[in-house]
Amino acid sequence: MIEAVGLTKRYGDKTAVHNLSFQVRPGAVTGFLGPNGSGKSTTMRMILGLDNPTAGTVTIGGYPYRKLPNAARQVGALLDAKAVHGGRHARNHLLCLAQLSGIPARRVDEVLGVVGLQDVARKRSKGFSLGMGQRLGIAAALLGDPQVLLFDEPVNGLDPEGILWVRNLMKSLAAEGRTVFVSSHLMSEMALTADHLIVIGRGQLLSDMSVTDFISANSADFARVRTPHTDPALREKLTSALTEAGGHVLPEQDGALRVTGLPLPRISDLAHECDVRLWELSPHQASLEEAYMRMTQGAVDYRSTVDQKAGLQQPLPPGVQPPMPVPGQGQPGWYAPPPPQQGYAPPQPFQTPPAASYGAYGAPGAPGAAPAPGGANPYAAPAQAPAAQTPAAPSATPAPAPAPAPDAAPTKSEDAR
Repeated sequence: MIEAVGLTKRYGDKTAVHNLSFQVRPGAVTGFLGPNGSGKSTTMRMILGLDNPTAGTVTIGGYPYRKLPNAARQVGALLDAKAVHGGRHARNHLLCLAQLSGIPARRVDEVLGVVGLQDVARKRSKGFSLGMGQRLGIAAALLGDPQVLLFDEPVNGLDPEGILWVRNLMKSLAAEGRTVFVSSHLMSEMALTADHLIVIGRGQLLSDMSVTDFISANSADFARVRTPHTDPALREKLTSALTEAGGHVLPEQDGALRVTGLPLPRISDLAHECDVRLWELSPHQASLEEAYMRMTQGAVDYRSTVDQKAGLQQPLPPGVQPPMPVPGQGQPGWYAPPPPQQGYAPPQPFQTPPAASYGAYGAPGAPGAAPAPGGANPYAAPAQAPAAQTPAAPSATPAPAPAPAPDAAPTKSEDAR
């Protein structure tokens, strides 16, 4: 099991992860979702001990990754499929990893068969496609037969057959009681693969629940009702009956009715009481993508703006930013977490003692270097020099060159000639 408690990571005055706490339990595929820049990759790097958290802890089976005995046999990870020496054969790459962890060589051929690369095992990885590189990265993660697996965008570059294979692989690994933690931006694939979701935005936890509960909590389910088009009076009659019963009815463009607040059996009974014939009565549930967009719309840092067409729009004055409308703001369920930087005072820059001197390349004691005045930070950008006086514009008509004097005395060179 993976457990994070109060996990925080800062890079200078930038807070990538802020007070993040969650658990990834075995026996299920846990999806890790969030917009670009939300801190997913940073979190996974801290889980694997590649980055040290500023505050908080993250453990695997109760131990930090760096204290796990023979961690490669307990944890497998795919963070960057391109992190392979291009000159090595696929089999040699896996064989090196196996020898470093004490894994028998026969396991290399086993995982090559699992990921379908047995026919290209003797080819150099620099000639691999993106999908083949993903398969090789998955093979490296499975090499030690670990109980905990982390995958960052595992289906990137795979064809439909490969995506289906990864989906079935994740489910089979979880069915064996392993802990599977998957980060992905493909909502349709997460809806088919994940059992549980952890959603973050701007480094903060937004949701930690099952896929079914997440969709129900962040979407408005409704019933779609259609009556015969030949008699509009029946449609109006049914609308009145549904409204009086406490339902909320909205017309759709194709003539159907969108009904919320009433279960389907109640809608059917009301239609029967009104003697209205129904052509359609179907439930509608939002997709994972719709629920995800509704949850994270206030935590997106990168939004597209409308391009200014030349000659059609006047640019805004300097310093004036156009308002950025947020779809769904003010509706039930809308949530925008505050930026984690608020209330956080960044550390002061390092102050160098006045006695230290720095040369042209910043090396202490370089010859010809003067000490920093007043103990100022030598790594700080130099103050901008005052702008020089702008010279007067030259005249449009150049002044004629002065004519030589008629009785000019000859020069020495002329006498010599």
